[in-house]
Amino acid sequence: MKPSRLFPALAALFLSAFPAAAMDVVTARGTVAVDGTPKTVAVYDVAAIDTLSRLGIRPAGVPDRLYVPELEPVKDGAAVIGTLFEPDLEALSALAPDLVIVGSRSAAKADMVAKVAPTLDMTIDGDDLFAQAKQRLAAYGALFGKAAEAEAVAGGLDARLAAAKAAVAGKGTALIVMTNGPKVSAYGPGSRFGWVHAALDLPPAHAGIESATHGEAVSFEFIREANPDWLLVLDRAAAIGSNEQSARVTLDNELVAETTAWKKGQVVYLPAPDFYIAGGGVQSMERVLAAIAKAFSAAK
Repeated sequence: MKPSRLFPALAALFLSAFPAAAMDVVTARGTVAVDGTPKTVAVYDVAAIDTLSRLGIRPAGVPDRLYVPELEPVKDGAAVIGTLFEPDLEALSALAPDLVIVGSRSAAKADMVAKVAPTLDMTIDGDDLFAQAKQRLAAYGALFGKAAEAEAVAGGLDARLAAAKAAVAGKGTALIVMTNGPKVSAYGPGSRFGWVHAALDLPPAHAGIESATHGEAVSFEFIREANPDWLLVLDRAAAIGSNEQSARVTLDNELVAETTAWKKGQVVYLPAPDFYIAGGGVQSMERVLAAIAKAFSAAK
Protein backbone atom coordinates (compact mmCIF):
# COMPACT_ATOMS: atom_id res chain seq x y z
CA MET A 1 0.00 0.00 0.00
CA LYS A 2 1.28 3.47 -0.88
CA PRO A 3 2.18 5.74 2.10
CA SER A 4 -0.50 8.27 1.00
CA ARG A 5 -3.14 5.57 1.45
CA LEU A 6 -1.57 3.88 4.47
CA PHE A 7 -2.05 6.65 7.00
CA PRO A 8 -5.80 7.20 6.38
CA ALA A 9 -6.31 3.45 6.55
CA LEU A 10 -4.42 3.21 9.83
CA ALA A 11 -6.36 6.18 11.19
CA ALA A 12 -9.68 4.56 10.30
CA LEU A 13 -8.55 1.31 11.93
CA PHE A 14 -7.50 3.19 15.05
CA LEU A 15 -10.78 5.09 15.31
CA SER A 16 -12.86 1.96 14.78
CA ALA A 17 -11.19 0.41 17.78
CA PHE A 18 -12.53 3.20 19.98
CA PRO A 19 -16.31 3.71 19.77
CA ALA A 20 -17.60 7.29 19.72
CA ALA A 21 -17.99 8.75 23.18
CA ALA A 22 -21.43 8.85 24.76
CA MET A 23 -23.42 11.98 24.00
CA ASP A 24 -25.87 13.58 26.40
CA VAL A 25 -29.22 14.25 24.73
CA VAL A 26 -31.84 16.50 26.31
CA THR A 27 -35.21 14.76 26.13
CA ALA A 28 -38.71 15.28 27.54
CA ARG A 29 -37.69 12.99 30.41
CA GLY A 30 -34.37 14.61 31.17
CA THR A 31 -30.86 14.13 29.86
CA VAL A 32 -30.06 10.71 28.40
CA ALA A 33 -26.62 9.40 27.37
CA VAL A 34 -26.45 7.81 23.90
CA ASP A 35 -23.42 5.69 23.04
CA GLY A 36 -21.97 6.47 19.63
CA THR A 37 -23.76 7.47 16.44
CA PRO A 38 -26.96 5.44 15.91
CA LYS A 39 -27.01 3.45 12.68
CA THR A 40 -30.41 1.77 12.75
CA VAL A 41 -33.12 4.06 14.14
CA ALA A 42 -36.81 3.37 14.72
CA VAL A 43 -39.02 6.45 15.07
CA TYR A 44 -42.61 6.58 16.33
CA ASP A 45 -43.00 10.37 16.36
CA VAL A 46 -43.97 12.28 13.20
CA ALA A 47 -42.36 15.53 14.35
CA ALA A 48 -39.08 13.67 14.84
CA ILE A 49 -39.41 12.00 11.44
CA ASP A 50 -40.06 15.43 9.90
CA THR A 51 -36.93 16.98 11.41
CA LEU A 52 -34.73 13.96 10.74
CA SER A 53 -35.92 13.95 7.13
CA ARG A 54 -34.93 17.61 6.78
CA LEU A 55 -31.41 16.62 7.86
CA GLY A 56 -31.26 13.78 5.35
CA ILE A 57 -31.57 11.07 8.01
CA ARG A 58 -33.87 8.19 7.03
CA PRO A 59 -35.29 6.07 9.86
CA ALA A 60 -35.09 2.32 9.35
CA GLY A 61 -38.48 1.84 11.03
CA VAL A 62 -41.58 4.06 11.01
CA PRO A 63 -45.31 3.85 11.92
CA ASP A 64 -47.83 2.58 9.39
CA ARG A 65 -49.25 6.10 8.79
CA LEU A 66 -47.39 9.41 8.75
CA TYR A 67 -50.39 11.61 7.79
CA VAL A 68 -48.18 14.39 6.36
CA PRO A 69 -48.13 13.94 2.55
CA GLU A 70 -44.64 15.44 2.23
CA LEU A 71 -43.25 12.69 4.45
CA GLU A 72 -44.57 9.75 2.43
CA PRO A 73 -41.19 9.16 0.69
CA VAL A 74 -39.70 8.42 4.12
CA LYS A 75 -41.66 5.15 4.17
CA ASP A 76 -39.86 3.82 1.08
CA GLY A 77 -37.62 0.97 2.22
CA ALA A 78 -38.49 1.47 5.89
CA ALA A 79 -39.95 -1.29 8.05
CA VAL A 80 -43.44 -0.76 9.51
CA ILE A 81 -43.06 -1.04 13.29
CA GLY A 82 -46.60 -0.38 14.51
CA THR A 83 -48.74 2.76 14.75
CA LEU A 84 -48.25 6.17 16.32
CA PHE A 85 -50.00 4.90 19.42
CA GLU A 86 -49.11 1.19 19.55
CA PRO A 87 -45.65 -0.24 18.78
CA ASP A 88 -45.41 -3.65 17.12
CA LEU A 89 -42.77 -5.16 19.40
CA GLU A 90 -42.26 -8.16 17.17
CA ALA A 91 -41.52 -5.97 14.14
CA LEU A 92 -39.38 -3.66 16.26
CA SER A 93 -37.34 -6.55 17.61
CA ALA A 94 -36.86 -7.93 14.10
CA LEU A 95 -35.50 -4.56 13.01
CA ALA A 96 -32.99 -4.66 15.89
CA PRO A 97 -32.53 -0.88 16.13
CA ASP A 98 -29.77 0.65 18.19
CA LEU A 99 -32.01 3.62 19.03
CA VAL A 100 -35.77 4.22 19.28
CA ILE A 101 -37.35 7.68 19.26
CA VAL A 102 -40.85 8.25 20.65
CA GLY A 103 -42.79 11.43 21.29
CA SER A 104 -46.24 12.92 21.77
CA ARG A 105 -48.75 10.17 20.93
CA SER A 106 -46.21 7.36 21.39
CA ALA A 107 -44.55 8.75 24.52
CA ALA A 108 -46.67 6.56 26.80
CA LYS A 109 -44.99 3.50 25.25
CA ALA A 110 -41.43 4.64 25.94
CA ASP A 111 -40.81 2.13 28.72
CA MET A 112 -42.21 -0.68 26.58
CA VAL A 113 -39.98 -0.07 23.56
CA ALA A 114 -36.99 0.62 25.83
CA LYS A 115 -36.94 -3.11 26.50
CA VAL A 116 -35.95 -3.57 22.85
CA ALA A 117 -33.43 -0.73 22.48
CA PRO A 118 -32.32 2.54 24.11
CA THR A 119 -35.18 5.01 23.78
CA LEU A 120 -35.49 8.80 23.65
CA ASP A 121 -38.75 10.62 24.41
CA MET A 122 -38.56 13.70 22.18
CA THR A 123 -42.06 15.06 22.86
CA ILE A 124 -42.54 18.73 21.92
CA ASP A 125 -45.51 20.80 23.09
CA GLY A 126 -46.77 23.95 24.77
CA ASP A 127 -45.90 27.63 24.69
CA ASP A 128 -42.19 27.07 24.06
CA LEU A 129 -42.71 24.59 21.22
CA PHE A 130 -40.62 26.70 18.85
CA ALA A 131 -37.64 26.70 21.20
CA GLN A 132 -38.06 22.98 21.86
CA ALA A 133 -38.19 22.29 18.12
CA LYS A 134 -34.85 24.02 17.66
CA GLN A 135 -33.44 22.16 20.64
CA ARG A 136 -34.47 18.83 19.13
CA LEU A 137 -33.05 19.89 15.76
CA ALA A 138 -29.68 20.69 17.34
CA ALA A 139 -29.73 17.40 19.27
CA TYR A 140 -30.36 15.35 16.13
CA GLY A 141 -27.66 17.28 14.31
CA ALA A 142 -25.10 16.51 16.99
CA LEU A 143 -26.23 12.90 17.43
CA PHE A 144 -26.07 12.02 13.73
CA GLY A 145 -23.06 14.10 12.72
CA LYS A 146 -25.17 16.76 11.01
CA ALA A 147 -24.42 19.74 13.25
CA ALA A 148 -23.63 22.17 10.41
CA GLU A 149 -26.78 21.16 8.52
CA ALA A 150 -28.87 21.58 11.67
CA GLU A 151 -27.48 25.05 12.25
CA ALA A 152 -28.37 26.06 8.69
CA VAL A 153 -31.90 24.70 9.06
CA ALA A 154 -32.30 26.56 12.36
CA GLY A 155 -31.34 29.78 10.61
CA GLY A 156 -34.01 29.22 7.99
CA LEU A 157 -36.59 28.49 10.66
CA ASP A 158 -35.69 31.69 12.50
CA ALA A 159 -36.20 33.61 9.26
CA ARG A 160 -39.65 32.06 8.80
CA LEU A 161 -40.57 33.05 12.35
CA ALA A 162 -39.32 36.60 11.88
CA ALA A 163 -41.39 36.96 8.70
CA ALA A 164 -44.54 35.65 10.37
CA LYS A 165 -43.97 37.82 13.45
CA ALA A 166 -43.61 40.91 11.28
CA ALA A 167 -46.76 40.00 9.34
CA VAL A 168 -48.97 39.69 12.44
CA ALA A 169 -47.67 42.80 14.20
CA GLY A 170 -50.43 45.34 14.72
CA LYS A 171 -53.03 43.23 12.89
CA GLY A 172 -55.26 42.57 15.91
CA THR A 173 -56.26 39.60 18.05
CA ALA A 174 -56.57 35.94 17.15
CA LEU A 175 -58.51 32.93 18.35
CA ILE A 176 -57.21 29.43 17.65
CA VAL A 177 -60.00 26.90 17.21
CA MET A 178 -60.03 23.23 16.31
CA THR A 179 -63.06 21.64 14.70
CA ASN A 180 -63.75 17.95 15.14
CA GLY A 181 -66.68 17.44 12.83
CA PRO A 182 -69.45 19.67 14.25
CA LYS A 183 -67.63 20.20 17.57
CA VAL A 184 -65.36 23.16 18.28
CA SER A 185 -62.59 23.65 20.84
CA ALA A 186 -60.58 26.79 21.53
CA TYR A 187 -56.92 27.08 22.47
CA GLY A 188 -55.23 30.03 24.12
CA PRO A 189 -51.84 30.95 25.62
CA GLY A 190 -50.34 28.11 27.63
CA SER A 191 -52.22 25.47 25.70
CA ARG A 192 -51.08 22.81 23.28
CA PHE A 193 -51.05 25.37 20.46
CA GLY A 194 -50.16 28.32 22.64
CA TRP A 195 -46.77 28.62 20.96
CA VAL A 196 -48.45 30.57 18.14
CA HIS A 197 -49.33 33.36 20.56
CA ALA A 198 -46.02 33.18 22.42
CA ALA A 199 -43.62 32.93 19.47
CA LEU A 200 -45.40 35.51 17.31
CA ASP A 201 -46.46 37.95 20.05
CA LEU A 202 -49.98 37.48 18.70
CA PRO A 203 -52.58 38.86 21.14
CA PRO A 204 -55.31 36.36 22.10
CA ALA A 205 -58.93 37.35 21.54
CA HIS A 206 -59.91 35.76 24.85
CA ALA A 207 -57.56 35.52 27.83
CA GLY A 208 -59.52 33.03 29.90
CA ILE A 209 -59.41 29.89 27.77
CA GLU A 210 -58.61 26.76 29.75
CA SER A 211 -55.14 25.45 28.81
CA ALA A 212 -56.14 21.79 28.52
CA THR A 213 -54.48 19.31 26.18
CA HIS A 214 -57.61 18.94 24.10
CA GLY A 215 -58.58 22.59 24.39
CA GLU A 216 -61.75 24.04 25.86
CA ALA A 217 -65.01 23.02 24.24
CA VAL A 218 -66.74 26.20 23.12
CA SER A 219 -69.96 27.27 21.46
CA PHE A 220 -70.47 29.48 18.46
CA GLU A 221 -71.81 32.08 20.89
CA PHE A 222 -68.40 32.03 22.60
CA ILE A 223 -66.66 32.72 19.30
CA ARG A 224 -69.05 35.59 18.58
CA GLU A 225 -68.48 37.10 22.03
CA ALA A 226 -64.69 36.71 21.77
CA ASN A 227 -64.98 38.50 18.41
CA PRO A 228 -61.44 37.81 17.17
CA ASP A 229 -59.90 39.87 14.39
CA TRP A 230 -58.47 36.57 13.13
CA LEU A 231 -59.63 32.98 13.36
CA LEU A 232 -56.82 30.43 13.10
CA VAL A 233 -58.53 27.14 12.30
CA LEU A 234 -57.34 23.57 12.67
CA ASP A 235 -59.53 21.02 10.92
CA ARG A 236 -58.90 17.78 12.82
CA ALA A 237 -60.87 15.73 10.31
CA ALA A 238 -58.57 16.93 7.54
CA ALA A 239 -55.51 16.23 9.69
CA ILE A 240 -56.35 12.59 10.29
CA GLY A 241 -58.09 11.94 6.99
CA SER A 242 -61.55 11.24 8.38
CA ASN A 243 -64.90 11.85 6.69
CA GLU A 244 -66.22 14.08 9.46
CA GLN A 245 -67.79 17.43 8.60
CA SER A 246 -65.16 19.94 7.47
CA ALA A 247 -64.17 23.05 9.40
CA ARG A 248 -65.43 25.29 6.60
CA VAL A 249 -68.91 23.79 6.94
CA THR A 250 -68.88 23.81 10.75
CA LEU A 251 -67.92 27.46 11.05
CA ASP A 252 -70.21 28.72 8.32
CA ASN A 253 -73.10 29.92 10.49
CA GLU A 254 -74.80 33.13 11.53
CA LEU A 255 -73.00 33.47 14.87
CA VAL A 256 -69.45 33.11 13.56
CA ALA A 257 -70.44 35.37 10.65
CA GLU A 258 -70.85 38.23 13.16
CA THR A 259 -67.15 38.21 14.09
CA THR A 260 -64.66 40.68 12.68
CA ALA A 261 -62.58 37.76 11.43
CA TRP A 262 -65.41 36.40 9.29
CA LYS A 263 -66.58 39.78 8.04
CA LYS A 264 -63.08 40.73 6.90
CA GLY A 265 -62.25 37.33 5.45
CA GLN A 266 -59.56 36.80 8.08
CA VAL A 267 -60.13 33.10 8.68
CA VAL A 268 -56.92 31.11 8.24
CA TYR A 269 -57.19 27.37 7.72
CA LEU A 270 -53.83 26.09 8.94
CA PRO A 271 -52.05 23.17 7.24
CA ALA A 272 -53.87 20.53 9.28
CA PRO A 273 -51.46 17.55 9.40
CA ASP A 274 -48.50 19.89 9.91
CA PHE A 275 -50.13 21.71 12.81
CA TYR A 276 -51.87 18.78 14.48
CA ILE A 277 -49.82 15.65 13.76
CA ALA A 278 -46.27 16.91 13.19
CA GLY A 279 -46.21 19.92 15.50
CA GLY A 280 -42.58 20.82 16.23
CA GLY A 281 -41.19 19.15 13.12
CA VAL A 282 -39.10 21.81 11.39
CA GLN A 283 -40.55 21.35 7.90
CA SER A 284 -44.12 21.30 9.18
CA MET A 285 -43.46 24.35 11.32
CA GLU A 286 -42.04 26.18 8.30
CA ARG A 287 -45.25 25.51 6.38
CA VAL A 288 -47.44 26.66 9.28
CA LEU A 289 -45.46 29.87 9.70
CA ALA A 290 -45.54 30.48 5.95
CA ALA A 291 -49.33 30.08 5.90
CA ILE A 292 -49.74 32.55 8.76
CA ALA A 293 -47.34 35.06 7.21
CA LYS A 294 -49.08 34.87 3.85
CA ALA A 295 -52.55 35.38 5.31
CA PHE A 296 -51.64 38.27 7.60
CA SER A 297 -49.48 39.97 4.97
CA ALA A 298 -52.46 40.07 2.63
CA ALA A 299 -54.61 41.92 5.18
CA LYS A 300 -55.35 45.55 4.44
